[in-house]
Amino acid sequence: MQLHLMSWPEVETYLAKRSDIIIPIGSTEQHGPTGLIGTDCICPEAIALRAAEKVGALVGPTFNVGSAQHHMGFAGSMTLRPSTFVAVLFDWITSLTHHGFTHIYLLNGHGGNVPSVEASFAEVYASRSLSGHKDEELRPLRCKLQNWWELKGVMRLCRELFPNGHGSHATPSEVAVTQFVYPDAIKAAKLDPKIAPIGPIMDAADYKRRFPDGRIGSDPSQASVDRGEKLVTCAVDALADAYREFVTS
Repeated sequence: MQLHLMSWPEVETYLAKRSDIIIPIGSTEQHGPTGLIGTDCICPEAIALRAAEKVGALVGPTFNVGSAQHHMGFAGSMTLRPSTFVAVLFDWITSLTHHGFTHIYLLNGHGGNVPSVEASFAEVYASRSLSGHKDEELRPLRCKLQNWWELKGVMRLCRELFPNGHGSHATPSEVAVTQFVYPDAIKAAKLDPKIAPIGPIMDAADYKRRFPDGRIGSDPSQASVDRGEKLVTCAVDALADAYREFVTS
């Protein structure tokens, strides 16, 4: 079930039975010469939708522009300032809690989002604590952030499939997932060097100097549709288990 494909009476019916929702969250940013700009949204969204079918959960709209200032040297990348990110996600969560959602699970596809998501959660909890309402007047609320690549078994599978040149950005694992989801959008380009350099991340100009084609430590030419399917299957099964535990806790 997807929130944006439901009517408001259907959402009310869902909320009469349960109050949990999965929100895929990612970024719109370059992923090297062969990676899709929507990679960090495509991965969590695809995994969330498949896991939701297993557990009967509702999936909200994908939060698709994140903290990606360091990618702004590459055409097509978009970003939110950290303060904007925190404010927007705070409003997303507050809107959902207003309607009665109590368990909000964010499945993340971009590591750069983590600090801002955690700050957003802190703002949400602080707002409740300072609202002046008594404890019994507030519904319990749980917010959780989960990076899809940190789901049980996923990184182990990544190491098995890509023992060399996995890297940390425009990785063969995330590119493989997008190839599985969108096989008609597979890109090809010469990668030079084959395995990209590694290093710190600062501002956009510094990033472009250090990583001129956008990759960090990766060789995405190892990606394939079959490998993407294996990763999605692993992540979906792990998310279904983790989500059941989250909802019942």
